[in-house]
Amino acid sequence: MALADAVSATIHVAFAGLWTGTVLFVVLAVLPLARNGTLNATPLASITGRLKTVSRLSAVLLFLTGGHLAGSLYTVERLTGTTRGYAVLAMIVLWLALAALVEIGAGKLVDGTEADKVRTPAAEASPYLQAAALVAVLLLLDAGALAGGLV
Repeated sequence: MALADAVSATIHVAFAGLWTGTVLFVVLAVLPLARNGTLNATPLASITGRLKTVSRLSAVLLFLTGGHLAGSLYTVERLTGTTRGYAVLAMIVLWLALAALVEIGAGKLVDGTEADKVRTPAAEASPYLQAAALVAVLLLLDAGALAGGLV
C-alpha cells in the first residue's frame, strides 16, 4: 500500500468513526434529554451545530478519501462484478443516506431551537436521526465486513 493510500485509509476510518459516533451520541444521549425537556434550547443548538459540522466535514473527507481508495484499489469491473465491490457500492449509498438524514434531522432541531423550543423539534427530528443512527451502524457493519475480509 502506498503512503497516499495509507494516509487516505487512516483519514477515512478516523472520520467514519467520528461521524458515526457523533450521530449515535446525539441519538442515544442528547435527543432523550431534549424530548423530556431536561435540555434547553441553547445547548441543543450548540450540539446540533457541532453535529452538522462533523457530518459535513466527514461527508466531504469520506468522499475524497473513499474516492481515492476506490480509484486505487478497484476497477469498474471489480466494483460492479464482485461481492466486495457491491459492499463498497452499498457503502456509498449508505453514506449518502446518512448525510441526508443528518441534514434533515439537524434542520428540524435548528428550526426549533431558533424559536426557543426543544421538545417538539426533538420529537420531529427523532425519526430522521434514529434512521441516521441505523444507517451509521449499517455502515460500520459494512466496513467491518470489508476490513475483515468477509466480502
